[in-house]
Amino acid sequence: MAAGEGTRLRPITEHWPKPILPIDGRPVVASLLVLLRAAGCTRATVVTGHLAEQVEALLGDGSGFGLEITFVRQPRPLGSADAVRRALEAGATPPLLVAGADHLFAQETIERLVQEWNGAPGAIAARRGEPPVDERLATAFAHPEGLTNVPLWILGAELVPLFENLPGPPYELADVFGRALGAGLEVRTAVVPGTRDLTHPVDLIRHNFPYLSA
Repeated sequence: MAAGEGTRLRPITEHWPKPILPIDGRPVVASLLVLLRAAGCTRATVVTGHLAEQVEALLGDGSGFGLEITFVRQPRPLGSADAVRRALEAGATPPLLVAGADHLFAQETIERLVQEWNGAPGAIAARRGEPPVDERLATAFAHPEGLTNVPLWILGAELVPLFENLPGPPYELADVFGRALGAGLEVRTAVVPGTRDLTHPVDLIRHNFPYLSA
């Protein structure tokens, strides 16, 4: 999912979309694709929106990452579930591994989630930290205390019908998974290492110039 406007990073994101901004000197979305390929993925659907042309030009056909990439446009920021629905309509087939293109995950985070998923209808990830894990998802975790969500999900075919008539806009994956849990479908979980993302302009300094202390 690479369509967000990155409003808290303005005015930087008025010129460059958040997914192509760097962490450790490399575009976040490029680092994510490297992790996906290392985890065994061979195809990726990239949902673009804000300044889409810049994301698409950076990634090209995906051959530089060892991936086959399909681009899908999300004309308006209507939420994570809307982004996934557009990918499904463009030909993506479950099971889907869904990731936010503005987060950098630790090594083997994706592999850990896939291992925990093991073919269940769905799987979600969380890490230690704040804010508290979304109340719609808390029941999936045996001990949700001290956990916060990260944008990393696995959706099986069983969850696709739950995209219909979601509340919104925005239309969010948390509601899809909340419905799944309410219906008694198995949603497995993984507590993963800390993630890194760009939320405020100062984060560009913090994540790219470590010799500068706060």
